[in-house]
Amino acid sequence: MALDFRALAVATAGFTAFVNLYSPQALLPELALEFGVGAGDISALMTAGTAAIALTAPFTGALADVLGRKRLITAAAFAIVVPTLIMALATSVPQLVFWRFVQGLLLPPIFTVGDEWPPADVPRVAGLFISGSSVGGFCGRFVTGAVADLLGWRVSFAAVALLTLAGGLIVTIALPRERRFVRSDGFFASARQMLAHLSNPLLLAIYAVGFGVLFNFIATFTYVSFHLAASPYYFTPTLLGALFASYLGGSLVVPWVGRAIALFGRRRFVLGIIALWAAGTLMLLAPPVPVIVIGLTLCATCGLSCQAVSTGYVITIAKEGRSAAAGLYASSFYIGGSAGAFLVGFVWDAAGWTGCVAIIVASQAIMAAIVATAWERSRG
Repeated sequence: MALDFRALAVATAGFTAFVNLYSPQALLPELALEFGVGAGDISALMTAGTAAIALTAPFTGALADVLGRKRLITAAAFAIVVPTLIMALATSVPQLVFWRFVQGLLLPPIFTVGDEWPPADVPRVAGLFISGSSVGGFCGRFVTGAVADLLGWRVSFAAVALLTLAGGLIVTIALPRERRFVRSDGFFASARQMLAHLSNPLLLAIYAVGFGVLFNFIATFTYVSFHLAASPYYFTPTLLGALFASYLGGSLVVPWVGRAIALFGRRRFVLGIIALWAAGTLMLLAPPVPVIVIGLTLCATCGLSCQAVSTGYVITIAKEGRSAAAGLYASSFYIGGSAGAFLVGFVWDAAGWTGCVAIIVASQAIMAAIVATAWERSRG
């Protein structure tokens, strides 16, 4: 029974983190109109959140190695409620961006929730976290879109704050104190561990793939919103939010990733996933909405599966300082997300949705090349 509660805590932590991370995405076209700015400018909301996570994630891993995880996770889950509520009161884009940045600073502790399991259980635990993340990502988009249509975008952020508070309470109750955790000797010891991780070519290759995963996610799901909010589709925030039901496909598939790795091998499985991901991305160029939805479902499912493999691989490879290793992965992951929001904004301005799809497929090709070459030495 205790294991079941721990599993609930892991999934809820993923939900809590991602309901906040993706909450503005379905609102971006409406916010752009509200404040009279362009797609690239309002997408700074996504860049600010992911950039803040990238800055603090490695240090959060070190802090978790020193202080312990539960204390850090629960404190962060409750603290995130404050900037989320303040965003509902913002009167300008800079204010929204600032509080998104603060929100992002508080998210990394939640990612350390799965670090205590033995290596054999890591793929399953990573699958639990990412399944919760996929549900949170969907709710962050759908709830905000639906509430915005009914009551306005400000109430949307208040609704996300309420969901976050509920998630924090569940994690506090369900997550037991550490049993396998060994306290680090201090921040300098954790820093040395991080430097050692950065000298490991295999870990660097995994971090590079993590960069690509969120680069593609943020670029795809941010700019497809602008694509579908414009002519000839004219999607409302509710429809944009409902579109992200495609994200839920990952919650069904990711728990089976561990078995797929055992059956096909880690490298071969990820290469197959990236090929399907690229095919799904190309489907987004088709005009019919049903084809776009199928393409988005493929993108979400393949991306979440790739993320589950990569996060589990980091913990498997890092024999010491696992929180520090996970923090470095998270930093690379969210730097990729920042680049996906910021750089692809220029592509959107210059070449529209077709250009965005082209840059995403190019990124996937680079990821495949990294996996095919640098992951060859892995045992999985």
